[in-house]
Amino acid sequence: MDPIKAQQLAAELEVEMMSDMYNRMTNACHRKCVPPHYHEADLTKGESVCLDRCVAKYLDLHEKLGRKLTELSVQDEEVMRKAAIGSG
Repeated sequence: MDPIKAQQLAAELEVEMMSDMYNRMTNACHRKCVPPHYHEADLTKGESVCLDRCVAKYLDLHEKLGRKLTELSVQDEEVMRKAAIGSG
């Protein structure tokens, strides 16, 4: 595959994944923090605090999972490289 096309595909996938993560976070935090029947047009203080904490936790977890997956990917590459050297 052409390196420029591969880079473009990777960028498109990243945008798609970030969009999906944003939508999931929005839905999860809305369900958790905002009651289904609105009583006021604006968020209450409690709803705002809940949403702020929910988003912070979601993003923190997303970052930790990303680091762990990158770490596991690097380990897998090392194992495969060693296996290729051992069999070659």
